[in-house]
Amino acid sequence: MAQTLTILGIESSCDDTAAAVVRHTDGNPPEILSNEVFGQTELHADFGGVVPEIAARAHAEKLDVMVEAALEGAGLALADLDAIAVTAGPGLIGGVMSGVMCAKGLAAGSGKPLVGVNHLAGHALTPRLTDQLEFPYLMLLVSGGHCQFLIAHSATKFQRLGGTIDDAPGEAFDKVAKLIGLPQPGGPSIERAAKSGDPKSHKLPRPLLDREGCDMSFSGLKTAALRARDALISEQGGLHPQDQADLSASFQAAVTDVLTEKTRRALAQYLTLEPNMPAIAVAGGVAANQAIRASLSKLAESLGVVFTAPPLTLCTDNAAMIAWAGMERFRLGLIDDLTLTARPRWPLDSAAPAMLGSGKKGAKA
Repeated sequence: MAQTLTILGIESSCDDTAAAVVRHTDGNPPEILSNEVFGQTELHADFGGVVPEIAARAHAEKLDVMVEAALEGAGLALADLDAIAVTAGPGLIGGVMSGVMCAKGLAAGSGKPLVGVNHLAGHALTPRLTDQLEFPYLMLLVSGGHCQFLIAHSATKFQRLGGTIDDAPGEAFDKVAKLIGLPQPGGPSIERAAKSGDPKSHKLPRPLLDREGCDMSFSGLKTAALRARDALISEQGGLHPQDQADLSASFQAAVTDVLTEKTRRALAQYLTLEPNMPAIAVAGGVAANQAIRASLSKLAESLGVVFTAPPLTLCTDNAAMIAWAGMERFRLGLIDDLTLTARPRWPLDSAAPAMLGSGKKGAKA
């Protein structure tokens, strides 16, 4: 008889407070019954980035509200759930702790099993929630705090092929947007401005393309954008809207070129596994960028590889992915108790060397 599971997911690793309910019956596609997200963009707007203390306080104030909204949206009560899944790391520790403590209280009060989830696994397993991809597949996780290539062998086994050694792309987008006077969050602002800009107007570098492997670096690219801005200001006394558009287009093109070439190399390694249905998925906030999506999709098509990216609402941090990742773990009997702790760092591939650097949106793993 087919088994049906219903899981509540809770996410609070950075600046989005989220709760969602996901249901899955064996042999059928998963259903997202509700997916509630409270963003904190306005709370951090005056600071040019996420302030951990403000984020943690906002999570503590909104978590119960989001959980209640998710259950109401799904038309369920706590008693109807099979388990409660929560992000236990990596991320800003105050926010992660808020979510873990909320989930512990719900589990203790309802008697439901508790499942701690790696936030990165949530992103990495999203293609199984949205497209039912079969293992193994290649995942490019690209966001404000993380950027890495992973081969997903199973729900618990991930092999890292490379990643950023300094700033994550999303962080670089935010910083460059701030440098050229565009509002936060920087990714959408630069993408909008780039539509009317010339991507060849500024000769920005493509870092680490001269180095073998899949590791990436975006700090030097950010610095090059700063120098280009300063040169414009020196020449003409300020930045015009067209300058912002041109710088945005040039920066976006450089990031796209780096991600595309490094993806080509990662795919070459992945394809040596000879998977039955070769596939690459991209997830994380930067996966919402249409220029990057289009370039990666074209690359995959040229190599005969399936390309998939989640809906835009599931690219950024959300609790539906945490509920699904928790469901995958729950099915394997991987249940936690009330000693579950919040972790600022939690690499998916513990056998790989630690990545260098730590961005403003969370520690690299």
